[in-house]
Amino acid sequence: MKDTRIALAQMQAETGNVEGNLKKIAEFAEAAAEQKADMICFPELCITGYNKTKGLLIPEIVPGPSSEALQNLARRYGMVIMAGLPEVSPYDKPYIAQLVAFPDGRLLTYRKTHLGKSEIDGFTPGDDLPIFSGEKAQFGIGICWDMHFPELSTVLALKGAEIIFAPHASPQIMGNRRNSWLKYMPARAYDNGVYIAACNLVGSDGGEKEFCGGAMVLDPKGNVVAESFDEGENLLVVDLPGAPINKMRRQERKVMSASFFLDFRRPELYHELINQHPMHNEGKP
Repeated sequence: MKDTRIALAQMQAETGNVEGNLKKIAEFAEAAAEQKADMICFPELCITGYNKTKGLLIPEIVPGPSSEALQNLARRYGMVIMAGLPEVSPYDKPYIAQLVAFPDGRLLTYRKTHLGKSEIDGFTPGDDLPIFSGEKAQFGIGICWDMHFPELSTVLALKGAEIIFAPHASPQIMGNRRNSWLKYMPARAYDNGVYIAACNLVGSDGGEKEFCGGAMVLDPKGNVVAESFDEGENLLVVDLPGAPINKMRRQERKVMSASFFLDFRRPELYHELINQHPMHNEGKP
């Protein structure tokens, strides 16, 4: 991993106002580019706004108009851009997708794999945990509820992820994001030797839902290195040095505290994880 500067947008997204939300995304991207960010991550379903009521969100085909807009921004600013929308699926219900647009024109997608109880009736879960290769770092994505499942972060780290981005759409009713994230995000970073970078929607969706905001970055030792929990919109820009990841993964220091723990796993002991907990495929035939 090379030294990487990332940006996290704590953004307000109005439900159904795709044009207005994309305009705001463009403004954030420009601000991040002025600060020479290499990558910027926006919250879950920020392009359409987050709403589970059928009919309020119009799923898009990817590639499509919104993904093309992201591609143009990525080319213009020479930056990886990650932003969320509901993507048309082969099933009755759309995916919760996080688009990944690269400066070289590539457009890739992560589809949320773990759906919360209130999402199962409205969305289809994805079935893949991809790794994305940027110019300076390998990264993966876990969307909101995904991050409650330790296996997801472990698989991404084993596949080479050095950063895991965690876009959220957590409403006010879920409580303070900082208090919640500090219960489990440090463990995801520490156990897997990765940077974790989380961001959340903030403010009203234009209707009855209010989001509590928040942006936080943790280092591979689980320490909070930057955070923002302002009540309004905000852009958090953070430098992630490559040395801690590189030294850990190369085992350059022969001490327990500097170990890349995943190198010492014993997969032959973990079969019960699969055998006792079969995968759910809600929303699929």
